Amino acid sequence: MEPEQKTNGALLGSIIIIIILIIGGIYLWKASLKENTLPETNNLGTADGTANLEAEANNIDLEGLDQEI
Repeated sequence: MEPEQKTNGALLGSIIIIIILIIGGIYLWKASLKENTLPETNNLGTADGTANLEAEANNIDLEGLDQEI
């Protein structure tokens, strides 16, 4: 009789599945980082007088402020 050969098929399959899960987790993590970036606030001007500051404050869009919460 020939000696039985041990196969590492189950171990290899488990390692491949773990690697696929890690790659998928990294992909989802990177995708969620892109969604959580803050919007740019560079559209505000540099006003000096109080009238200019009040006009800028009135022009700020506050409607969509709490939509992401």
